Amino acid sequence: MTDTTADGEADSEGVEAESTEAEANGIAARYEVADGERRITFSTGGDEATVAQNVEGYAMLKVRPGPTGDELERYYGFDMALDHAAELLGVAVNDLPVPDAAADMGM
Repeated sequence: MTDTTADGEADSEGVEAESTEAEANGIAARYEVADGERRITFSTGGDEATVAQNVEGYAMLKVRPGPTGDELERYYGFDMALDHAAELLGVAVNDLPVPDAAADMGM
């Protein structure tokens, strides 16, 4: 059996990658499962902020300045992580679009 990515290509590690996108208030959100993490990356005006959690869902959420950036802070709650991501982007937390696939992140 061969696992495939969201665009139908085989994943080299044999792990299925899924992606969901949303956009609102000039902010794009991309949810993906990759490299053992669930990630939601917000982008606006050339800036990015990523909230990541391990795929098992039991670890704290990490906030980074992009999908591969260095960890800035860890949070138990998704709302606190979203607040930090919004702060990094200079937007209101209520303006961040959260794709349905990412709505259950957090402890």
